[in-house]
This record gives sequence, C-alpha cells and structure tokens, in this order.
Amino acid sequence: MSQSRRDFLSLSAQAVILALGADLGFPAMLQAAASNAAPPLPVPGKSGLYGLLTPTKKITLKAAEATGALPATGAPMLAYATTHNGLAYLNPVLVLRKGQTFEAELINGLTEPTIIHWHGVDCPWRQAGHPSYAIEPKTSYNYAFPITNRAGTYWYHPHPHGRTARQSYMGLASFFIVRDDEEEAFAKELDLRLGETDIPILIQDKRLTHDGRLEYSPSRDDLMMGYLGDTILVNGQRAPTLKTSTRIYRFRVLNGSTARIYNLSFIMRDRQLPFTLVGNDGGFLPAPRQIDGLFLAPGERADILLDMSALSPGQEVFLQNMPFDPMHNEDSMMGMGGMMHMGNAEGSANQQGMGAGAHGGSHGTLGEGSTYPIMRLLVDQKVAYSAKPPTNLPAMPAPRTDGIDRPITLAMRHMGGWTINDQTFAMNSIPILVKSRGPEIWRITNATASMPHPMHLHGYFYRVLERRGSPDQVKSRIIDAMGRLPSDMGYKDTVLVWPGETVSVSIDFATPPYPKDQLFLFHCHNLEHEDQGMMLNVKVL
Repeated sequence: MSQSRRDFLSLSAQAVILALGADLGFPAMLQAAASNAAPPLPVPGKSGLYGLLTPTKKITLKAAEATGALPATGAPMLAYATTHNGLAYLNPVLVLRKGQTFEAELINGLTEPTIIHWHGVDCPWRQAGHPSYAIEPKTSYNYAFPITNRAGTYWYHPHPHGRTARQSYMGLASFFIVRDDEEEAFAKELDLRLGETDIPILIQDKRLTHDGRLEYSPSRDDLMMGYLGDTILVNGQRAPTLKTSTRIYRFRVLNGSTARIYNLSFIMRDRQLPFTLVGNDGGFLPAPRQIDGLFLAPGERADILLDMSALSPGQEVFLQNMPFDPMHNEDSMMGMGGMMHMGNAEGSANQQGMGAGAHGGSHGTLGEGSTYPIMRLLVDQKVAYSAKPPTNLPAMPAPRTDGIDRPITLAMRHMGGWTINDQTFAMNSIPILVKSRGPEIWRITNATASMPHPMHLHGYFYRVLERRGSPDQVKSRIIDAMGRLPSDMGYKDTVLVWPGETVSVSIDFATPPYPKDQLFLFHCHNLEHEDQGMMLNVKVL
C-alpha cells in the first residue's frame, strides 16, 4: 500500500468518526474509508454551501453564523448567506460574465465590524474592501461595479483591520469566477462543465476541538508566524474523495488558509503525475505549462488541468502536499523577546518534511513542510474522451519594463512585528504615493532572517519580471533566465517572496482607469501578519 493511501485512509477514518460523532473503532473506520465510505468532495452545485450562483439581479449577502454548516463535522461556521430565485446559498460561488454589472448588499450579522474585499476583481477603492469603511453590526454596505476582468478565478473574503484572519478562518470566503467568450470556447473544446468537470477547490487548514468545532485562538507566536491548523479541509470537508471518469478535469485551486503554504502535487503509487497549469491569479497564462508540482501561498490561485484519460476504473490519484522547507526565519525563531536560535537539527528536519519551522508540531498542528494527502480522486468509470490539453491559450500583452523604480523591503523589527519599508499600518498614513497613472517597477526584497511573505496588492495586477536570490527549492522549478516560475507568468495579484529573495514586478497603474484618487492596500496575505500591521496604504493620484 502506498504512503499516500495509508495516510489518506487514516485521515478518512478520522473524518468519518467526526462526522458520525461516535468512536466505532479505528479498524472499522479504516474499513469504512477503504470501502468508499470516505466523505465525498462537496462539489459546488445549484444551491447550498458553495452553490453556483449566477446573479441576474442585485443580491444580498448576510455575514452571520450558519448552524451545522461545516461539512466535515456539522459544526457552525461563519458564512455569507443569500437567496436567489427561490434557492438558498451559503458562501455562493459567484459566476459573472465580463461586461455585466455586479450589484450586492452586504448585511453585517456579526457582532463586530466587517467589510468584503473582492480579491483580484477590478473595482474602485470604495468597492474593494478598504478597512476604513468597515460597517458595524446590523448595518449594510452596497456594491455596484462593472465586471471588466478577463476570465479567471477570483475570490472574496472579509477585510476589517485586525479581524480579517479570524473572520476568514471561521468561514467567510468563496469564489468569484469571471467568464468570457474565449474562456467559454476553451471549456467547450475540452467539454468542461462548471460544477461537474470544472471544479472550484478551496483548501484551508483548521484546528478542530474535540467536538469538531472550529478553533481560532492564536498565541503570540501564532500571530507572529501565522496560525497553522491540524486538519486540512477541501470545500469544508476533511480527506474527501472525488469520483472521476477517464477524461480531463479542471481544478480551480484556491489557497484560502490564513498562513499555510502548500507544495502541491498529484501522486499515484508514490510517483508524481504531470499536470497542466493553464491559469493563475489573473486568468489564463500566456501559454500552458506542464509541471509536476507548484507552491501555492495564501491568496494565490492555480487553474489546473489533470488528464486522467489513460487511467482505469479503481485507480486512485491523491492531491498531496510534498515535503519542503517552510523557511520560518531561516534556522532561527522570532519569539516576542527577540531571536531564538533553533539550530541546524530542526532545520534539517524541516528540509525533509518532518517539521514546520517555528510551528513544527506546536499545539498539535500539522507540519507546514510535511507530507500529507489533501484529497483523493477515485477513477469510477471509463468514458470515451478524445480531447487533449491545449497547446495555446488566449494572447496577452508583454509586461511593461519601463517606469518608476520603487524598492520595497520586508523585514522584522528588532522587538518583533513584520514591516514593509520599516513601517506598519496606520489608517490615515499614506506611505506609498503613486503620482502618475503609469508603469512602476517594484523590487520586493525579503530579509534573509525572515519567513515567506505572500504580498498582495489591491486594485491592480503584477507582471513578474524576475526572481533573484531564490532558495534552491524554488530554483529547481524556474523556467527562464529571469528565475521565474511557471506560476509567475501572466497576471498576478499575490506574489510569494521567500527569505533572501528579491522579486521584481511591473505594475501598470493606468489600467484599470479608475476615476479620481484611489486608496488601495499592499499587504502580506499571511492574514495574521496583515492583522498585526504588515500592510500599507497605496494612494494613486
């Protein structure tokens, strides 16, 4: 039996125990998991949790606790609730078409302020989720903007300052999918149907209490390093199985964790299967890339094609996290009182996937750089299918390489606290002022004694120009002389910067042509870092 299958059966048995609310014995649970009693992947359907919603009119999204909504355990979770054309939804997967107008009203049913950030979606700053206009409980906020994005997989989540991590962790997050003529032609050519063979995949890690409830109780070190869970959920379910046919599947993968980085591969009988990366944060890449693994940081998306046409019924493929070094402060751990040397032994364990840097096994968490299965694909039936992964994708312009050169530094203060250009967030401070609506080159440098930071910019997209000083585990996947990764190509709204690395990105502040002055945000999408102040205002004149 392969390691992937052993690990998955163990996780499946635990999931069944939680779901049934009774300890029927571990051998019985293994037998249940092996006999396909493992929980199915919650695939977005016509309604319910992560239901596919194509708005034909203004919708209302009420942020509130939803009793019994968490698929893994039946525990409560926070969710955006709405009804549309007689159907009820929680965290609806919003499916929009380029050119239409999107209208929504957010109603705050929480006990604290909240606001929605439409992550990666083109919209002016007062629509984009700036915390300065977070709304109080029992009040509402209206959104209305045209959909100008190219087709792609975007998403939405809360953005009230100091509360973003907890509200997102407790359940407030879902997809915002944009379609257009080119994307629909692509789907038709491969016979891809959203919710059937084109499947949004939300990956999150959680800590669960003994009775299966979500627990968000970060320690001071968790706030410094990021809050890691002990359980991986996919669309809210633990160790799920998706029954598949012998054909191509499209997975729109979103890392919705607050802090965890994934090193994703598809594994069959302990070998990595090739898959095709066709898109990232901002839609299609300039060209498809066949790869066997990729890093996915919080906030990032990957649009993946997996060709299962050569497999046979009964065969299994596992989406799995592969071993990597999380590089949490590069052999040193930042406690609240200063640097505490961890030593080479723990660093070596991390490199082999046995720990997770500053969080290796703490509080019973799952090691960030360890090996663990995320979900299982079980080939259920043989079908006639002749389509092949594409060799071309819709054309896109080359990135701008001119404009103002702006250095950006990521580091930690001596007494603790992550900074951008030695500053932390203040609501009324404007540390980054873009005086001209034109291109800029941002050179984002992460300190060597640091940890990876996924840096997100509201309102605009990056084009990655180069990576320099990358760690070996990143260098092993570069595709050009500029040190770029397959996932760096195309448009990005979140870019992962490793310790000691400089990532240069081009930003065209002329596109989109927002009216008047704009106040956007630049922040780390490790949400504990963001909440603790690793975020700056960016004013675009």
